[in-house]
Amino acid sequence: MSSFFSNAAAWAIKHRSKLPAWMQRLMESAARNPDGVMGRLTGRLLGGGNAPNTEVPDAAVRMYIAPTNYAGQGFLWARALEAADPRVGARNMAITLPGDYSFRADTPVPIAAFNTSDSWAEAEWEAVRRFTHVLVEAERPMFGRRFGHDLRAEVAALESVGISVAFLCHGNDIRDPDRHAELTPWSLFPEDPRTDFFRSEARKNLALITDLGNPVFVSTPDLSADVPHAAWCPVIVDLERFGGPTPPVFSRDRVAVVHASSDPFGKGTNYIEPALAPLMSSGLVDYRLITATPAAEMPAVFASSDIVIDQFRAGSYGVAACEAMASGRVVVGHVMQVAREFIEQQTGFELPIVEATPDTLRTVVEELAADPERAREIGEAGRRYATAVHTGAASVRALLGNWIDA
Repeated sequence: MSSFFSNAAAWAIKHRSKLPAWMQRLMESAARNPDGVMGRLTGRLLGGGNAPNTEVPDAAVRMYIAPTNYAGQGFLWARALEAADPRVGARNMAITLPGDYSFRADTPVPIAAFNTSDSWAEAEWEAVRRFTHVLVEAERPMFGRRFGHDLRAEVAALESVGISVAFLCHGNDIRDPDRHAELTPWSLFPEDPRTDFFRSEARKNLALITDLGNPVFVSTPDLSADVPHAAWCPVIVDLERFGGPTPPVFSRDRVAVVHASSDPFGKGTNYIEPALAPLMSSGLVDYRLITATPAAEMPAVFASSDIVIDQFRAGSYGVAACEAMASGRVVVGHVMQVAREFIEQQTGFELPIVEATPDTLRTVVEELAADPERAREIGEAGRRYATAVHTGAASVRALLGNWIDA
């Protein structure tokens, strides 16, 4: 029975943005209040049960990163820290959802166990209290029922045993919808039916990190508008998987355009095909929409493309764009000017993502197709940028300089 509900939950999670607003609110209720009626019912239907606990590394600096691991970033930040500094042993814990993308994690914990298992929560707390540093992702609680899913109580308990705590903001956990709508006319707010929820969460989380005064990091540059005092800890792309030799771009009869969408509404997926339809009809472009593709298959997806269309509505870029740039592909998307200026100030690089909005996308792709030499130069610039900014060194400098060694 639990496998049936796991499959149903996996389908609902993948198609969340297409579900009616009332169903989205039920899902949010279960996630926001695991001890409420919907949260308890969801835990029972998904099977509850136990889960592995995190191994404590033998190192002078013991870093615990939890609990979201978006796009596998918690795991990659942990590996980058260990590779760069022999003092550091790092582990990440990730709450996993039915049907998710199977990103690597040191300690994957099914959400049903996280929400319902007292024994798992107690054992995880006993392990983590032996770490020296804890990096909290997306302002989410880490110890399930042990502290009543109360992050403020968790931070107080960690600090009471001498552990240093910092926060890492990822996106809509801290992005203010009203400010975002002022920064870009393509903002997903207030059209997103989850806007009220995001507004409430962002303001609650900002109040928490402001009150506590701990070090704060953001994973994407646009979030500097929401948390000006935060340090940028760039997302990481695995060069072993994405940085190898790939076919040169624009060497086919048709321009291969790919869009990988984990959140069609949030990325503006619906704008792409209408904009490219004339180019597809003329035979200039082959367009592929990639959804629900396992992470292990993405290097081949990007290697088979010329242009990767990233996103339009967040006004920023994320892990998929970095992976595409590391693969030498031409990345096209909408990145707000305030984010582009922040990137150049922080890194000295001009962001090599070709600017486009849904209104200009057709023209931008046509111009790239008409000048393949320029397109190849942009692809190589993207590879250099991803190597310099998104392979871990910049992330390690941020974490060491603004927290561990500060």
